[in-house]
Amino acid sequence: MNTIKNPPSLPDTRPIPDIAGILARLVAFPTVSRQSNLALLDFVEELLRPAGVRLERFTSEDGTRANLWASLGPEGSGGVVLSGHCDVVPVEGQDWSSDPFALRTEDGRLYGRGAADMKGFLAVAIHAMLSAAPRTLALPLHLAISYDEEVGCLGVRGMLDALGARPERPALCIIGEPTGMRIANGHKGKRGLRACCHGQEGHSALAPDALNALHLGAAFIARLQARQEELKATGAQDPAYDIPYSTVHVGTMHGGTALNIVPNRCDLDFEIRNIAADDPDAILAGIIEDAEAIAAPHRNRFPAARIEIEETSGYPGLETPPDTPAVALLQSLLGRDDPLIKVAFGTEGGLFQGTLGVPTLVCGPGHMAQGHKPDEFVSEGQLAECARLLAAITDALTEGKAPALTP
Repeated sequence: MNTIKNPPSLPDTRPIPDIAGILARLVAFPTVSRQSNLALLDFVEELLRPAGVRLERFTSEDGTRANLWASLGPEGSGGVVLSGHCDVVPVEGQDWSSDPFALRTEDGRLYGRGAADMKGFLAVAIHAMLSAAPRTLALPLHLAISYDEEVGCLGVRGMLDALGARPERPALCIIGEPTGMRIANGHKGKRGLRACCHGQEGHSALAPDALNALHLGAAFIARLQARQEELKATGAQDPAYDIPYSTVHVGTMHGGTALNIVPNRCDLDFEIRNIAADDPDAILAGIIEDAEAIAAPHRNRFPAARIEIEETSGYPGLETPPDTPAVALLQSLLGRDDPLIKVAFGTEGGLFQGTLGVPTLVCGPGHMAQGHKPDEFVSEGQLAECARLLAAITDALTEGKAPALTP
């Protein structure tokens, strides 16, 4: 990872592009996860640099992707981070009514891949940075744009490690994932895992003389189902979630090459999504015990019998106490006091909170019910409400009178 710093230039005198125009440009970049996002970042920097925004890139090891950290106002602690990812999920196999990478506006909705998740928020945040640039901020305003969030919040980690080594700390981070502009103070943590089941190959005519790895995998899935039922029946509960307990889920199973060969290997991808009251390490330890209990009885005949488990991805959960001063501040800036929510999907929020020690909340335009689907959209009304919130945040940073945002 390398860091590129860009000094600010003279203040920009060009008119600020509207939010829909910015969003149209963002959607046009097909930034599917693990593909390059550099052209999108070039576009964002071309907007922000002439306005005097301080810019810093944190580039992936292979140089194809990067995070962007943009700052306004005084250097130092305090202020607000607006955080969002620029990668999107694929469109292959989805039946879109129009080109998913060309923004379409119809009946107050803006359609395009990433419109809800979450380029809509990024467009509003970029507009907010441009609007704040001519003002004299008493506290900093930052914009963080990350990559490869959709595949396990992978990209943001390098940027956060670098920022965590610095003494400056923001006072609040807002993750702009789509919540319908409700404030979410929590989400579950996630562990992505792979179980490799090792058996002994043989001819299917002599199947009992071999050890079928698919059968080991099936037994392992049965134990995962039992663990899930145990978590549901006796595990910790958090009624703020739609599914109020920790979950275990198998997503893929691969094994075998031909019907007349007993397969010697089977791979399963599974996950744990845990509420804050549950320790994912403890859940995983029980699953590892189950794997050993399945394989061990076979070793007298098949010494290679085993089920190996490795972690492939993951991120921590988010749990911001409701009495955190930033919660009351954000509610007041929104102009309403809706009850806090917790969201089913994950974000980089737990990483911001854990690495930087920053109070973190999730609040953004649109609804995840529209995300990852054909004809994904965000409404003009949701974008306008988000714009009002970010304008109010800029006012608070200009005045410097909000205790929740001060160092």
